[in-house]
This record gives sequence, C-alpha cells and structure tokens, in this order.
Amino acid sequence: MKIAAAQLTCIPAGIPANTERSVALAAEAREQGAELVVFPEFTLTGYELEAMDADPGLWMADADDPRLDPLRSAGIAVAVNVALRTTGPLPAIATLVYGPDGRHVTTYAKQHLYGHEQGVFAAGESQGRFELGGIRFSLGVCYDNHFPQLTGRAAADGCRVHLASSLYGTGDGIRERATVYPGIAREHGLYVVLGNHVGPAGPWTGCGGAALWAPGGALLAEADDRTPSVVTAEVGA
Repeated sequence: MKIAAAQLTCIPAGIPANTERSVALAAEAREQGAELVVFPEFTLTGYELEAMDADPGLWMADADDPRLDPLRSAGIAVAVNVALRTTGPLPAIATLVYGPDGRHVTTYAKQHLYGHEQGVFAAGESQGRFELGGIRFSLGVCYDNHFPQLTGRAAADGCRVHLASSLYGTGDGIRERATVYPGIAREHGLYVVLGNHVGPAGPWTGCGGAALWAPGGALLAEADDRTPSVVTAEVGA
C-alpha cells in the first residue's frame, strides 16, 4: 500500500479554507497512487486553542459532521485531526479516519495532552486501531508519540503502521521530530507516517518535514520545510 503524509499551512480557525486546502492535498496524494493520506494536528482549524476554547462552533459535532463531507468524498482514505465534541463539556483532539468510500472507520482521541491543552480538551482513552487493505494501523497525536508505551502496545497488538498527526515547530521541534519518529520505527518495528504543519501554526511556526519511516528507522520520504505538499511511500503488510 502507498501512503501519503501531508503538510499544510492553515488559515486560523478557517474551516472552509482549510478543508479546501486539505482536499487539494488529498487529490494530489491520490494522483500519486496513495490509498491513504495523513494530515496534521487540527487540520481544519489550525492550532488555535484560544479560538476553539471560545467558540464551540469550531468543534466537529461527530464523525458525520457535514463539514467533513468534502474530505470524505476525496476518493482516498483520510486521517484528519479535529476538535471533536464529546459527551462532556470539553472536546477531544481527535483523529477521524474515513475509508476511500467515505465510510467512518475509527476515531482516536489524543491521550496525552500537552501542557496548555489541559483544561481546554478532554483526554481520550480508546486505542482507535483499524485495518485497511489487510494492514493494521495505530494512531497517535503529537505529544502522544513521546510515550513509548503507546506505540509499544500498538506493536504488541499486531499493528504494522503508526499514523501521527502532529505539530512540530522550528527550534526544538525540529530536533524532536527528527528523533521521536525514527525512534518509534527502530524501537517497535513499525512504519511511521507523520503529518505536520508548515508555516504559521498558532503560537509556533511549523517546521514541515512530513515524512514516512520504515521499520528500523530508515527514512522513506520527506517533505521540505516550506511547501504545503504530500510525500508518499510504499508500506508492506
């Protein structure tokens, strides 16, 4: 299976514009032969915590929220990360996965909330694993991937590919991105797919470098540090 990792520059809290940009990247991934594309953290709003805290209208109501329909209709499986309404007062930072036919496959909510996300979002508990094309996948969101037990459990559960929707910025983020993700591939024998922001992203500047690594840590494909784009690579069952 060929998988794409996407990086984009989001319009702050601009769901229609960010959806349009994401659909264009999904189309690009599909044209390159990918069957699945992985987007960054907060794909549709950008990393705009204050805006999301102040305006519940920026939260997706559920996996069937019609604002997701353009991505669900892109003709490729997508992993898109959003603020998602829960049964409680706070939303989750959730990755929604849809198949190429638009069917909702699974939802994963970020388990390890980074500092300032606490009190704004609710931590998730479910693992959200799924199968596509005979391959078993696990999910993590940004800071989640700094906890080896999360990816260790995924490998022990038979997962082959780990999908990471993230935001890494310039500065320390460059080093973290370059060490955490190939480290997961080496430690746990997983393919790792990273979607990231590039350019302005809330209080940070996304460092780009959306990428895929093979089990063992070898880099398979990597985007640059400035261009909204997708990169693709083959993964094996």
